[in-house]
Amino acid sequence: MCHKYTKFVPFITMIVVAESGSTKCDWLMDDGSGQLIETFTMGFNPFFHTTDVVIENLKKNKEIVENASKIKAVYFYGAGCSSEDRNAIIKEALCQVFENAHCQVGHDLNAAAYSTCEGKPGITCIIGTGSNSCYFDGENVHEEVPALGYVLGDEGSGSYFGKRIVSDFIYGRLPEDLMHDFRGRYGLSKEDIFSEVYHSSSANVFLASFMRFLVPHKEHPYFVDIIKNGLRHFADIHIACYSNYKEVPVHFVGSVAYYFRSYMEEIAEEMGFTIGNVNKNPVASLLDYHKKTESVA
Repeated sequence: MCHKYTKFVPFITMIVVAESGSTKCDWLMDDGSGQLIETFTMGFNPFFHTTDVVIENLKKNKEIVENASKIKAVYFYGAGCSSEDRNAIIKEALCQVFENAHCQVGHDLNAAAYSTCEGKPGITCIIGTGSNSCYFDGENVHEEVPALGYVLGDEGSGSYFGKRIVSDFIYGRLPEDLMHDFRGRYGLSKEDIFSEVYHSSSANVFLASFMRFLVPHKEHPYFVDIIKNGLRHFADIHIACYSNYKEVPVHFVGSVAYYFRSYMEEIAEEMGFTIGNVNKNPVASLLDYHKKTESVA
């Protein structure tokens, strides 16, 4: 699949760039004079959220409300924003909140590629709440394999590891020290977990929230192989699918990629690919991209 972009409006006055995962959306505003305003909201994914939900939450944000009328262009990139009908859900909300702005909605893969590849060919991977990858040829973004979501895919992601943590907790497979820590930190019963996973519209975010438990324990012997195997599973599906993965840099965005970089470096050495840029949050680089070009996904 190829995600193309079209020329649209020049960089003028005040612009906003937003990069949204399913958990959190980062917003960066530039008033044209170099002054930046940074804020964040909940993540917006058109698979799970309606236009009204997006509007309601945007209007709760002080920085957005105070500056909305001054903004002339909004570049929003998000998880799930990969078709015109789904993008319309987000775009309608943006247009209602930013009444004077040209609003453009694009896929998070495009944001990842634009913020890491620096205009040169490369593979870019997203590993955050969910996971995906693309190849950027210098002009267009190509997706070789689809993202299957947290039920069928999202290999190596926060929701992927979160699923393993809560299932091992329920099965009683966590080592005693981790079991004690998990119980003390969360106080969750099997019924609590089932309710969040099977009766909530944001089960993926719930599962990914347990990255806060995994990260400080990432060197625990119980988790080392789990992390490496999960990232290797991701690399086998989402990196090795590109025939030139050993010839171009492989970039990463997302919190999981950022915190587990050392493990991914081991996998890169095993598989023979070269790691390029690793950005926990691509929004600043994305803003720089849009200040230099008139292109948008």
